[in-house]
This record gives sequence, structure tokens and C-alpha cells, in this order.
Amino acid sequence: MPRSHDARLLRGDGRYIDDIDDTGVLHAAIVRSPQAHGRITRFDASQARAHGASVLVLGPDEIREVAGPLPLTWQLPGQHLSSIELAVDTVRYVGQPIGIVVAPTRALAEDVAEMIQVDIEPLPVVVTLGDAIAADAPLLYPEHASNIAGEIHFGTPVDALEAALAASAHVVEREFTIQRINPSPMEPRGVLAEWIPSIEQLTVHASSQAPHLVRQELSAALRLRADQIRVVVPDVGGAFGAKTTMLADEALACLAAKVLGRRVKWIEDRTENLTACYQGRGQRARCRLGLDADGHFTALAVHILGDLGALLTTAGSGPFQVAALTVEGPYKFEAAGASVTAVFTNAVPTGAYRGYGMQESAWIRERIVEEAARELGRNAVELRLLNMIGPDDMPFATHTTLAYDSGDYPAALRRAAEIGLQRRRPSTDRVRRGVAVTANVEVTGFAPSALLQALQIQWSGYETGTVRVNDDGSVTVFSGVNSMGQGIETTLAQIVADELGVPIELVSVQLGDTHTAAFSNFSSQASRSLPLAGAALIAAGGQMRDRMHRLAASALGVVVEDIKQDGLVFEARSVGSDVTWQQVAHLGWMGWGRPDAERIVLEETVSFDPPGIAYAYSAHGAAVAVDLDTGKVTVEEYWTVNDSGVLVNPLIVDGQIIGGVAQGLGTALLEEACYEPETGQPLATSYLDYVLPLSEDMPDVTVEHMETPSPHITGGFKGVGESGIQPPAATIGNAIADAVPEIAAGLVATPMSPSCIWTLLAAADMTGDR
Repeated sequence: MPRSHDARLLRGDGRYIDDIDDTGVLHAAIVRSPQAHGRITRFDASQARAHGASVLVLGPDEIREVAGPLPLTWQLPGQHLSSIELAVDTVRYVGQPIGIVVAPTRALAEDVAEMIQVDIEPLPVVVTLGDAIAADAPLLYPEHASNIAGEIHFGTPVDALEAALAASAHVVEREFTIQRINPSPMEPRGVLAEWIPSIEQLTVHASSQAPHLVRQELSAALRLRADQIRVVVPDVGGAFGAKTTMLADEALACLAAKVLGRRVKWIEDRTENLTACYQGRGQRARCRLGLDADGHFTALAVHILGDLGALLTTAGSGPFQVAALTVEGPYKFEAAGASVTAVFTNAVPTGAYRGYGMQESAWIRERIVEEAARELGRNAVELRLLNMIGPDDMPFATHTTLAYDSGDYPAALRRAAEIGLQRRRPSTDRVRRGVAVTANVEVTGFAPSALLQALQIQWSGYETGTVRVNDDGSVTVFSGVNSMGQGIETTLAQIVADELGVPIELVSVQLGDTHTAAFSNFSSQASRSLPLAGAALIAAGGQMRDRMHRLAASALGVVVEDIKQDGLVFEARSVGSDVTWQQVAHLGWMGWGRPDAERIVLEETVSFDPPGIAYAYSAHGAAVAVDLDTGKVTVEEYWTVNDSGVLVNPLIVDGQIIGGVAQGLGTALLEEACYEPETGQPLATSYLDYVLPLSEDMPDVTVEHMETPSPHITGGFKGVGESGIQPPAATIGNAIADAVPEIAAGLVATPMSPSCIWTLLAAADMTGDR
């Protein structure tokens, strides 16, 4: 079934932040730091304030008087920062917001901002992880005596890991790096905020994944009660993690609206998006894999250095922790553990990005397994199967305490390997070809409230769904999850229509308004929307169906067991009479003829708190061609065998997987947000510098499905939104290693760009230049 909103969007009838009527709206421009590290010694806005177009100018001193910091939700043990200051005296990355200007147009606001004279006393800059942890490193927060924000270890204790490695017949060691990524949604971030002084009400239209979290953050920063803030999310043109939280620039625009008592709009431009929006990934990991003489995995030890950037975001070190927690993947180890060290650098802060730590763990794990097979002269698929968790092992507990619920991991890998045999093509003199398959397990439907409480993560793990039958028989569905282009409106409507037994055209799904949506400050991230909201709506829909049957029985004067529903008609089989769905709905809202104990309002609300995490899994395969003269890697074919439990809409699922593969290919071969190491200046400031995959870079993607229902989720659903993005970097890297084994040991960093591959080929004397 096609997505219900596609026709509207294709006609150009989308309603994004910048489409909202801006009559009488003022426009904001953000004043940003031009330096990566330094103390603000002067913020002189006198000329700017004197300009006739200037409506408001706020600098650090003014911001401090009227606003507090933004709160954080996930913190490391020993973490010393617990919030994000809006009033900044020391800048720590290029692009950091330090002030805001409001004027009648964006162009005027930017012109006025240029008049502000800012003096910054330079401080030493540290950009790379290695430099940041050096003994003599410049400190971003000297009061804390280190650039290390915090550390944590998961799994087998370090001493036991070292002993297991020492006892192993073989140990393979590599250091793997994954670059910083810009999420690059088609629609950048933006807010339109209005403060009405007479009723003390702030309404914020935001391009966001989590409107209730935005309300919480604004409540803290603007010193307002939650009931004074309404957050409304219109159409969202992609998010990919970049819109899970409110950033300082967005909060400043809302603050300006409150100060002025006016409507204020701020829309991020693409340069701001590439240089100041939170980025994803950015880590370096030392990995050691131990094996016995027969090839069984004895130990896996990983130490992750995570690049936080200049400050901790709402997600903080969460992606690095998830990488550590998921590093074991679908394999058995006698001992396994991972440590995380989160490090500050003078670069844009990192946070959530699609895949959230699991692309990183797949890159580490699947590359080290491939390298082990190469060094031992073993078939990589057979080595994986030898060590793989089987269906009879379920449920299975990893050393890092993940509790896998269901699945047949070997079956997915075998099928992917079968496809790989069919896709293998011969090499030519100067073009080498290779094929590889990888395996992955992913966290979806995150997470039980008890787990979040134990970890002290300030997110609501449950989801609530409401099904309302209106007096004309139409059905309105409310949920705390949100749409950002993934088609959740369609799948939730399908679920409710199926539960009620009515045509889907009768069902309207309302999302993204804190005045009507159920509370969810986690909302749409972590592949949780369909599993958790869907489970809640199955229960709510079932309760509403039963109520409609009871009302129909009362209207027809029969017992409920005598009622048969055929679409929009209820029939009393014993007497041969019937009543329509619309008639029953009208009677219900009138309060007529209902059973004595029956409530009047035709509305059912259910909260679903999952008893456990739903683990989806997949096996990916890639066929690549490597040009030995240029270093260019072409992904000629790609395939995936995926198990996301029960599928509600296979068309949407395939779209999610293929889109994820495209982003994974970008990570593998093209994209990188990098900085000049001496100054901290961003080097990728436009799409001339930051290279995204084009249609010509994408191969045909074959998607096959297995179906193992999750025992933890009503309906058997598992998440799928991040499945496609996690294995491609490792899969493509392994295929390159298969094509050119001479450079396999050097394939330890992404992106594996033409210059990177050519450098490795040159070192192996394979470029033909010597």
C-alpha cells in the first residue's frame, strides 16, 4: 500500500516550517563564533541596535538574564557537564551560537548581525582524538583537568578479557576509525515561535522528531511551565537524528519571540547545517579478537574513543555506549567487553545519527572477523557460521547484557552468501572485483522503562495510543510518535483499520502536537515508532472494536456474541437485522442505548511499555569493482536479507532499507565532516566539499525478508528504520578486501574514498605508476 501522504507531497502541497504563513513574522539570524576556541572579551552591538532595521539584539549578557541552560538526558558516570549553556563566554567550536539578531527579513537580520563587533581572545585548539588525550593537550574545560568527559566499561571485566586474549591461540588486532557525518536532511532545521503575552502562551512550530522533548527543553531554558508551551510539528523533510533535540540556536529564536511578544522565525541555511548542526559518528576503536586453534572466538576486547566535540548534547555519549553494548553482534564469545572513553574536542558537538552506534559496532566487528578469516586462511562465511548464535540458543544473553529475543541469524547469512555466489563477476586487468557478506543484530523498539530508569536515561520508554470513533463514524488516531518522512501515518492507520475492521480511508492519524498527542519525549528515534506505538494502538483498537460491538448489540437488542461485523455494517445473525457503523457511532456519542456500565465517550487510550527490547537482524552483501588506476570503488550490486518481525507495509519497509543503504554507502565511500587540525575551521562547508551519494553511485538493491515475530511486542513487530544503514560500510570494506587482498590490512578507516584507496594501492605498488 502506498504511503497515504505521498500524493499530497508530490502535488507540492506539503506544509513544512518555511511554508507556514509568515505575515507579520520577524526573522532571526544567529551570531556565531568564527573561532574554534577562545574567550569573548567584547560583544559590542551598539551599531547593530542603532540600525533602523534592528528589532532585537541579544548577546551573552542579555541571554544570561532571561534564559537558563538546556538540560541533558543521558550522562556518563563521572560526567561533569549536565546542561548546555545558551549564554556563552568561552567559545569552543566554529559556528557556536553566541547571540541573535531579529529584523523584518532574514537578509536584514544578517546585515545587522554583521555590524556586531566581537573580540575573542584565542585559546589553543585541539581537534583530533589523539591530540585531545595527549598529556599536554589544551583543555576545553581547564577546571576539570582533562578533556575526558567520562568513561564506562560493558561486559567481561578488563582483567578477565586480557587473560582470555593471552590464552588464545590467535589474536587479531586492528584500530578502526569512523568519520564524522553530517545528517544532511533535505529540509534543514527551523522554528517559528510566537509568544502571546496576554495569555502567557508560547507556540512553537518546529521541524522536530520529538515535540514533547522540545517542550521539556524549552520549559527549562525559558523558565516556563510545560502547560505554557505548545509545540507543533508540521511536515518534516527528513531528520536522521539531527532533529531529536533542540539546539541552542533554535532555543535562542524561541527566546527572542518571548522577549518581543512577537512571531519569530529562524530557518537554518545549508552552510549552517553543515558547519553548526550536531554531527554523527566520529570515533576510533582498538579491537582485539581472540580465537582458538579451531577458529572459535575466545575473546573480543574493544576500547572506543568517542569524539564528543565541544560539549555534550542531549544524547551525549549515548552513540558510543550503544556501539560498545552492541559490538558482539550475532556471535558467541567466551569473553567479550568494550570500554568507552568520551573526549572533548574543538569541533561541532556530535549526537544522534541514524544507526546510533550500531553502524560503528558493525564496522568494528565485521571488519575484524573478516581480517581474522584472511589471516587464518579460512572462508569468512564459514568462520562466521562457526561462531554464530543459532535459533535454538534463543533467548540469548550477550556479555554486555543484551538479551536477544528471537531470530535465525545463520539462515539470513546463508541466504546472503547464496546470493553472493550468484553475483560474483570476473575481474579484468586493471579492475578488480570482490564480494562480501556481513551479519548484524540491531536494537529496536527501545526501551523498557525499567531499563531506562536503571541507566538513568531521562526518556520515556513507553508509547501511548488513542483511538477515537467520532460521531459520524470517522476514526481519529493519536500517538506520541512523529512523522519525518518514514510513512508512520500510513502504517498506524493500517493497524487501527485492521483492528476496527473498517476501510483505511475512514482513519485519520494525528501526530506532532503536544496539545493533542500523548506524552513521549523519546518519540520517533531508535527504530521504535511502529513497534511501540503500533502495539499500543493494537490494544486500544481492540478495546474500541469490542465497545462498538457491544453498542451494536444493544441497538439491535441481541447479545454481543450474535453480532457479526462486515466492514461498516453490524448484523444480528439471529434476527437478520443490521445497523451501520456510522449509526452506532452516533448512538454512542448521544449516550443512547448503551449498557449500564459502558462509558459514553468513544475513545480508548492504552500505554504500552515493552517488557524487553526487540532485536531485528540482517545479513548484507555487496559486489564491488576497484579501479587500480584511480582508486575509485564502484558498488555494482547490493543485497540484504532482513528480519524485522511482522511487516505492516512491505513497500515502506523496503524504502526504509534502501534509503538506509544509500546513507551507509555515503559513510563507506564519500562523506566526511572534517576540520583543519591547527585552527579547527570546518573544511566541508557546502556540498562541493561534503560529498553525498548521487543516483549514479547507488546500485540496484535487492531486499529479501524473513519473519520472526518479537515475543516482546504486541503484533510481533520489530523496528526497521535503521537496519539499512548499519552494515554497508563493513560490507563494502570487506568486498574491497576480497577484491584487493593486498590492501586488506589497511582498510581500517572510512570513508574509503578514491584517494584513500589509491594511497593503499600505491603503497602496495599496484597503481601502475612505478
